[in-house]
Amino acid sequence: MPTVLIIDDNAAVGVALEVLFSLHDIAALHAASPAEGLAMLEQRGASIDLVLQDMNFTADTTSGEEGVALFRAIRRLHPDLPVILLTAWTHLDAAVDLIKAGAADYLAKPWNDQRLIATVQNLLELGQANRALQQLRQGELRQRRELDRYDLRGMVFQDAATERAVSLACQVARADVPVLIAGPNGAGKERIAEIIQANSAVRDGPFVVLNCGALPSELIEAELFGAEAGAYTGASKAREGKFEAADGGTLFLDEIGNLPLAGQMKLLRVLETGRFERLGSNRERQVKVRVISATNADLHAMIRQGSFREDLFYRLNLIELRLPPLAERPADILPLARHFLGADKRLQPAAEAALLAHGWPGNVRELKNVMARASLLACGDSIKAADLGLPAATASQAASIMGSASTAASEAEPSREDIVAALGRAGGVVAQAAAELGLSRQALYRRLERLGIARS
Repeated sequence: MPTVLIIDDNAAVGVALEVLFSLHDIAALHAASPAEGLAMLEQRGASIDLVLQDMNFTADTTSGEEGVALFRAIRRLHPDLPVILLTAWTHLDAAVDLIKAGAADYLAKPWNDQRLIATVQNLLELGQANRALQQLRQGELRQRRELDRYDLRGMVFQDAATERAVSLACQVARADVPVLIAGPNGAGKERIAEIIQANSAVRDGPFVVLNCGALPSELIEAELFGAEAGAYTGASKAREGKFEAADGGTLFLDEIGNLPLAGQMKLLRVLETGRFERLGSNRERQVKVRVISATNADLHAMIRQGSFREDLFYRLNLIELRLPPLAERPADILPLARHFLGADKRLQPAAEAALLAHGWPGNVRELKNVMARASLLACGDSIKAADLGLPAATASQAASIMGSASTAASEAEPSREDIVAALGRAGGVVAQAAAELGLSRQALYRRLERLGIARS
């Protein structure tokens, strides 16, 4: 249950507010003086969600100076605690000054119960959302600091989706188990494999890469397991395969879905026993290799079609890690673009908008190529949208994005009629009217003062 601290020297006000809040499932504490209120905040500050304070405490005083001093003391103790000002005497100018200084709202005595409760509930909900957001950000910061302990192989990222993939890669790196990395071509699957290798128990061993989709099917087995002289046409001498080359380290099998069924059967045996034979040989060889595989294919569909072994699939994906396409990691686009450009080049705003508007079907690989081309074609150190060479549709979308932003900025200033109407719909509750107008409470109070609008 949220808790409100009422600081008011009038006992009747305290009792009335406590009863009102109790009817709306809000706990209330009452302090009869500024000193008592500050003492409660010192003792129970963490459990107090909002302060409702009077502006005058000494008899025959209407200047509001005591309330100003109390507000500033509260702000020093708890900079983010919402404070509502409540008084029958203080002039609007004084309230506006405190609103500018960070007070949440200003309500006059005698108050309207409905307006007061609406304001308090809005602020409590806003405070709860802010705390949840702050906890999320703190969690992200903690996670990022945790990642700083690992060797990330220079990977550049800002998006939470990428961070989750990198975090999982670091988490499973020390475990001697196969990992399957799923994701589209060019998304950065090999870099994730490098991170796993760099933080594993075999980080000092070899890191061997085989793209199963770049070789004819009849040569894949020879590449994986090696071949004796004469094992196939053109094999004039014995050669070792990737498993032998990766002994004591990591073997990264990219596009594992392209491995033929005969190779899949042999790979399954190696994963289970560490033993294999070269093509054309009956002598078994023993290796110790960490296998990381990657695919852009739907292996489940391939299993149903009979082109991929189900037992191998479950052996490979003891840990499955998914890296989304770049279009689903939009926060990565500009940091990666700047990284590929280098420190001596900069992106103009229109170029940034064009990069964000593009769909990136080729993922990170396409972005790297675009930035390399733009760096060569640009005149000077500034990259314009035209230098990127992106499709006309992307340029049009980028112009629309920038135009919408400009239009929104020009339309952000509400008219006097808009403000009066919003206040009417909100029943005079400034916080609610400000939210409707897309303004902060402080911004709305400044407009009320400038336009001479009195609150009802």
